[in-house]
Amino acid sequence: MARQLEALWADYEEHHRTAGNKWCHLVGIPLIAAGLTGLLAVEVARVGAWPLEVSLLLILLMGGAYVWLHAGLGVLFTAFLLLIYLGMRQLDWPVALALFLLGWVFQFIGHGVYEKRSPAFFKNLAHLLVGPLWVTNHVIPLRR
Repeated sequence: MARQLEALWADYEEHHRTAGNKWCHLVGIPLIAAGLTGLLAVEVARVGAWPLEVSLLLILLMGGAYVWLHAGLGVLFTAFLLLIYLGMRQLDWPVALALFLLGWVFQFIGHGVYEKRSPAFFKNLAHLLVGPLWVTNHVIPLRR
């Protein structure tokens, strides 16, 4: 798995070289994650007194994928998503939608204004998973 992550990471880095684009991603990706978590905070079942929501199921599935790609970064970002989940499930869906859309605005400003290159996920959808790990690594560097 390490070789596959290395290839994805190198390709992702190639699409994120300018400081402005990096900054836009450091803001945009967490906003997208928060907005998506809030939008998907829809109860689908109950486990005793605890609601089971689509967003929590997605966090658990994605968390597994993140840990598989890189254990340390995966655990950190999954913990971050769980904290976001606890806060976002308290907000109304219009706030979540606004955060989600604002995050994408930052992404496209970063690529259009600063990088002048299309986003990496246009070429490979796996970069939608790599992006959050990349942001996590910029906040708490575990991968050099």
